[in-house]
Amino acid sequence: MTLSQTKSVAPRKRVLLFSDGSKPNVLAEGTRLAPLIAQYFDVTPIDFNVAESVTGDDLPAADFAIVLGGDGSILRAARLMGYRQVPVVGVNLGKLGFLADLSPSELVGVLADIDHGKSPVVEHLMIECRVLRCDSKGGEADVCRQLGLNEVTIRAGGPFAILDVDLYVDREWVTTYSCDGLIVSTPIGSTAHNLSAGGPILRKELDVLVVSPISAHTLTNRPVVDSAARVFEMRVPRPLDGTSVVVDGQMVCNLLAGDRVQVQRAEPRFQMIDVPGHAYYRTLREKLGWGGRLPLADGKN
Repeated sequence: MTLSQTKSVAPRKRVLLFSDGSKPNVLAEGTRLAPLIAQYFDVTPIDFNVAESVTGDDLPAADFAIVLGGDGSILRAARLMGYRQVPVVGVNLGKLGFLADLSPSELVGVLADIDHGKSPVVEHLMIECRVLRCDSKGGEADVCRQLGLNEVTIRAGGPFAILDVDLYVDREWVTTYSCDGLIVSTPIGSTAHNLSAGGPILRKELDVLVVSPISAHTLTNRPVVDSAARVFEMRVPRPLDGTSVVVDGQMVCNLLAGDRVQVQRAEPRFQMIDVPGHAYYRTLREKLGWGGRLPLADGKN
């Protein structure tokens, strides 16, 4: 065989396998799936409990990631990847699974398609939260900066009393909410805390944000949807002892009077590998129990 007749072999794709090693069911499933995944890809296991202090720059380079667990596991993986996001496949070993909606058997069935590039990648909005605080020289400095996939929440904390939160959009004052807290949610996060607070469900591919008050004291306060090209800013003139900023369920900073919490579209995009058979409305219907007509007492419709 001449050199021109030899076939070049494409390098194997590299995959990060995220899992929570402290959960026996996740550990067992990861142990079972790893050799099956390794038939197609070079696998680097990532244990959340070991890697919590890791940043995206410290993670091994990879072509995509497989996350075992639930939606919380995907949020943790997105937080660990930071500004170096790679496409994600979510395998549901938890309860609900809006994002992690593949079963382990379905994952095995799509590995070949992923390897051959037959599964498209869909990008989703991420947000960046900054807390700005006045320094001793009269300027401002970042107290914290955190990427989010679901939402940024201002929580009243204890003592449990009504909190006033001023909302600005592109530096224009919008209103003052008297509430237990305020949520700025992405479309992906719209089915999480935002939904529980009475906010709307947004299609995941939209490029918008929704602001939803938690237990607003005024009936006329309603959720507001606006373009993600805007800069959303929240100020709490009189924070309580426990008033804090929470990003994707993780408390990142306690607030002081004068702090400015800015939320805007982040540069990185969260990427999900789209698997056939998991359409948007099917997922909503199955996960939220949209069953149509209620069954009668005798079980007949």
